Amino acid sequence: MKIATFNINNVNRRLPNLLRWLKTAKPDVVSLQELKASDAEFPAAALEKAGYGAVWQGQKTWNGVAILARKAEPVLIRTALPGDANDHEARYIEAAVRGMVVTSLYLPNGNPQPGPKFDYKLAWFNRLRAHAAKLLKQQVPVVLAGDYNVAPTPLDIYPTRSWDKDALIQPKSRAAFKALVDQGWCDALRTLHPDRQMFTFWDYKRQRWPRDAGLRLDHLLLSPDVATRLAKAGVDRDVRGEEGASDHAPAWVVLK
Repeated sequence: MKIATFNINNVNRRLPNLLRWLKTAKPDVVSLQELKASDAEFPAAALEKAGYGAVWQGQKTWNGVAILARKAEPVLIRTALPGDANDHEARYIEAAVRGMVVTSLYLPNGNPQPGPKFDYKLAWFNRLRAHAAKLLKQQVPVVLAGDYNVAPTPLDIYPTRSWDKDALIQPKSRAAFKALVDQGWCDALRTLHPDRQMFTFWDYKRQRWPRDAGLRLDHLLLSPDVATRLAKAGVDRDVRGEEGASDHAPAWVVLK
């Protein structure tokens, strides 16, 4: 079983890229972020033609998350992260797929920091941690997949000082990610590749893709029972180099 997470950065603009990758990589489950499309604009018909059922939570212009399932229909569980009834940003969706709970989450960027946007990021992390703890207590197989907007350690960013003030690598951001993982989640890519730089995001600015000046922001966290099935994990880097590509590349795991 292959599960992937992919910040598509506008699902309609990148639809040819997405369909090409789906045909080649054949993931069984895909978490998409940054749809940048309303519910009505989501390309469900094109994805169904490609063999994928879908559930989604759209938002005009910004945000938006979806879960795709190959030759299956995801069963929607929730379209919002619990903990704040006043938060209407489309950043979280959860579904049951092939006997497993899978999320697509798009954690707030948090810039500029300090300030209200960074406070929102940390508060969102707190809500995620609370919900994740409840999922663990239910003892069901879970994959927390998505764009966390955190490079957890110095290994997860290219050698530079230019991001020192960025919310993506602040000590509080990294501590929040670590606190989540420490609940008992398995960071799949880092578990199988403990010493390897594996980036998932390369900014469009300053020739960062040609220079391989990337960050690892997209993560798949596995509950303990799913972690025992972890066989492979990787990043489809070449997708980032295609014409019209997202600034992210898909990260994925294979479960035995």
